[in-house]
Amino acid sequence: MNVFDIAMEKEQEVKIYYEKLAKETSHAGVKNIFMLLAADEQRHFDAVQAIKNEIDYEVPADSPALKMAREVLGEFFGDTVPASNLKKSLDSYRHAMSVEAESVKFYEGILETVKDSGLKQKLTTILSQEREHYMIVENLYEYVLKPEYFLEWAEFSNLRML
Repeated sequence: MNVFDIAMEKEQEVKIYYEKLAKETSHAGVKNIFMLLAADEQRHFDAVQAIKNEIDYEVPADSPALKMAREVLGEFFGDTVPASNLKKSLDSYRHAMSVEAESVKFYEGILETVKDSGLKQKLTTILSQEREHYMIVENLYEYVLKPEYFLEWAEFSNLRML
């Protein structure tokens, strides 16, 4: 199994996990976030598959997941009720953060070995989106964990870099 096969396997597993989280939540906004994250993971899978098969494929630079997350979490600001309804999912969010952190490290490792500038650009786009995914899930986790201290996400004042 080569590095691209591993990447495709990881992307597929994370996609399935986000679809599972979407099915398990009753909050429409959070459901949409997870469905958009799953769609991003499918685009990553498609991109890596194209790279492996040496097919020209542009990785979409923008993901609607970040915008949706800002909107949904912005609506939560000052409201602790959604957090209490989502609290049972804390372990799932923590697992999603772990998986995204692993993806970030995985793509960083690949990028250290890549010489081709076109391939490097595509992998850098995927890496950037994986970092965004981590931040989205981390902020959802932090809101659910302690909604009374949650800072307004749109200001990015509570985001930490990996």
